[in-house]
Amino acid sequence: MASLFTLEEAEALLPRLVPLVTQLRELKLKHDGLQETAARLGRRSQTNGHAVSDDLQRSRQEVSSTTEAINGLIEEIASLGCEVKDIGLGLLDFRTLLDGEEVYLCWKSGESRIEWWHELNTGYSSRKPLP
Repeated sequence: MASLFTLEEAEALLPRLVPLVTQLRELKLKHDGLQETAARLGRRSQTNGHAVSDDLQRSRQEVSSTTEAINGLIEEIASLGCEVKDIGLGLLDFRTLLDGEEVYLCWKSGESRIEWWHELNTGYSSRKPLP
């Protein structure tokens, strides 16, 4: 069973989570750029033979390295009991009980506090202000 947080417990984790989420978002941007470069080099290598193969191999290794780093950060965040929902937005959910129903507390990078919630079967677009 997933961890259940009180609002206070979830907010107490934010100082630890903010740098992790920031690093995760930066790595994701880097990863996306590396993937674009690898795809471009892959297309060029089809027409240019071995001229770009070293660059392509290096680019693919960098993509693999950033993928591992991203997965490591997601695992570290998950080990704290919260769920990464959208890396680009820096969106995290924390399971909680609200009026006896299990729901998510919802926090997005840049927000100073957790002020939103949504049902387990909905997402960010359905979040509502906490009572």
